Amino acid sequence: MTKRSPFRYFKTSPEIIRLAVMLYVRFPLSLRNVEDLLHERGVDVSHETIRFWWNRFGPIFAAEIRKRRVEKMRAHSNWQWHLDEIFVKINGVTHYLWRAVDHEGEVLESYVTKRRDRKAALKFLRKSMKRYGQPEIIVTDKLPSYGAAMKVIGNVSKQETGHRKNNRAENSHLPFRRRERAMLRFRKMRSLQKFVAVHSSISNHFNKERHLYSRDNFKLNRDAALNEWRGLCAS
Repeated sequence: MTKRSPFRYFKTSPEIIRLAVMLYVRFPLSLRNVEDLLHERGVDVSHETIRFWWNRFGPIFAAEIRKRRVEKMRAHSNWQWHLDEIFVKINGVTHYLWRAVDHEGEVLESYVTKRRDRKAALKFLRKSMKRYGQPEIIVTDKLPSYGAAMKVIGNVSKQETGHRKNNRAENSHLPFRRRERAMLRFRKMRSLQKFVAVHSSISNHFNKERHLYSRDNFKLNRDAALNEWRGLCAS
């Protein structure tokens, strides 16, 4: 059975929709910034249209990228994970954004909770391991909630803590902080969870670690990522 295209009821071409979503999610731009950039390319749409496209197609694109990556990652052993959490204000109330990062710096899972206790850490760990499997080493900070949750799971021996050991997870928060400032913070926990899930998948897709490759190889990897992006949800 042929899968129906999600663009079938839209007059705008899929190429423009993909471009708008990529600009908004990948770069620290506001909806009106993306509207101006598209206008320079001869595309006349309002920022509310871009908001609708992002809400409609962002999770679809992210899910397809995540599905491909999970299939590749399950074929290899999960050597080391880095777990960390940051504070996020929503209407003046503190929430917590948990993030799991692999040893190469790719974000595996992002999860938003109202608390930072054992129950929240346990749910976050189970969700991550259900999708990606068991890692050999889990590097965390000294938050007691991690140790309590790992006792329930039974992998306390895999936990490691130490000064600067978790820098990889802490650095993974920087792109999100830039987007948070551009969006003037979030107003709902649900919208935050939706955005971080999409943002992490798209950031992984375009993160080619240019400092590890020569200029020629980086250009090839970048072109491959763009071509794969342009083929998302293609009928």
